[in-house]
Amino acid sequence: MSFAREASRAIRSTAVLWVIGAIIYPFAMIAFGQIIFPSQANGSLIKDSQGQVVGSALIGQPFTSDRYFNSRPSTTSYSTADPKKDEAGVLKTGVSGASNLAPSNSALLERIKGKDDPDPKKRIEGDLNRLKKANVPPTADLIYTSGSSLDPHITPEAARAQVARVAKARGLPPQQLETLINQNTDGRFVGIFGEPGVNVLKLNLALDALKSAS
Repeated sequence: MSFAREASRAIRSTAVLWVIGAIIYPFAMIAFGQIIFPSQANGSLIKDSQGQVVGSALIGQPFTSDRYFNSRPSTTSYSTADPKKDEAGVLKTGVSGASNLAPSNSALLERIKGKDDPDPKKRIEGDLNRLKKANVPPTADLIYTSGSSLDPHITPEAARAQVARVAKARGLPPQQLETLINQNTDGRFVGIFGEPGVNVLKLNLALDALKSAS
C-alpha cells in the first residue's frame, strides 16, 4: 500500500508539473508578450503608409538603388534568394551567418576590390569601385558584412556618407537628409550598451514619406 501511495503521488506531481510547465506557463508568457510587448512579440514588423507590412525592424533588406540609403553587404543577400534558384550560392551558409573568409582570402578580396576579366560574365566590380563611382566614402560597414548577414543597421557615419548620392538622385537638399538621419538614429541600449545605429528600412520609409509630403 505504501508503494502504491507513493507511486500515485509521484504520478500526480508529475502531471501537475507538466500542466504548469507545458501549458500554463507558455500560454501565460504568450499572453504577457501580447499585452505588454505586442510589437516585439509579433516580430517587430514595420508597415508602410498604407498599413502594409514591408519588413521587420530586426532583419535587414537589400537596398541598392541610388535613390535609397543602401544596406551593408550580406553573404546571404539578407536571405532573399530563392533556394531553388541560388546560382550565386548566397544561401550556402544557411539563412544567416558570416562568410568566415580570412582577410587574405581571394574571394573576399575580389568582392571588395573587384576582379578584371576579359569575359564580362566573370568580371567583378567590387564594393570599393561601386562606392567610388557613386562618390560614397567607404566605411567599414559598407564594405564588410555583419556576423549574421541580417543586420538591419548601418552606422550614422555610413548613412551620412551616402547623403550626397541620395540627395542628387532625389533632388533634395543634403541638410534635409542629415536631419532625417538624426531623427532615425537609434541610441545605445539604456544609454550604455552597443553603438548608435540607423535602421536602413525605417530611414528609407521616412525618405519616401518625406518625398510624398513635399
